[in-house]
Amino acid sequence: MGLSAGLRIPSYQRGHDSPPHLEVNQMNDPRCLLADDHPALTVAISAYLSENGFEVVGPVPDGRRAVLLAAECRPELALIDYRMPRMSGVDLIHAIHEVSPVTKIAVYTAEADEQLATEVLAAGAVALVLKEAPLADLVRALESALAGGSYLDPALARDDAPNRKLTQRELDVLGLLAEGLPHEEIGRRLGISSETVRTHLRKASDRLGAATRTQAVATALRLGLIA
Repeated sequence: MGLSAGLRIPSYQRGHDSPPHLEVNQMNDPRCLLADDHPALTVAISAYLSENGFEVVGPVPDGRRAVLLAAECRPELALIDYRMPRMSGVDLIHAIHEVSPVTKIAVYTAEADEQLATEVLAAGAVALVLKEAPLADLVRALESALAGGSYLDPALARDDAPNRKLTQRELDVLGLLAEGLPHEEIGRRLGISSETVRTHLRKASDRLGAATRTQAVATALRLGLIA
């Protein structure tokens, strides 16, 4: 059963999960759904993002309301706390993408955990920012996501494992794979066969200790090897 059916996405005239009133933005600033259960933090983030050219949608204090609001508004961006009531983490990333595939998701977390970074990037988030970082880093992350790129907090983007060094061709393949391109299109762009693409991907995955191509891309993003 699909997520949308399970949540019964409403028109917000019904139910008690109604989001805050949304005003139409005549300036066409990119909309960013904000989901965090710490009121003082959301006030500060909302003000800062508004000052820097974003229209804040919300904020909402739990994951379920974040999904409902994403379904209603389909914002360009979503900034979500990794741990929240009623739905969080990888489940929330998947849920938002199911109801609003166009939304680029940035995760905001207090946990400087490399495994967490790998998980959220593999789940489809395009940015991860630590809560200890300056608010300016949030803007950088969201601007990167909006431009089709990715962002990983510098505190997590370290490669201290020498066996993870990839060839330039392996990096090229991973970078194009991160853009969502199929093997055949990657091969066309690089002037190689799709089978050679798979060979480069297999070697890159082995060097990165990744079991799947999604994990390989997520690890390369986390280590700052591709952007």
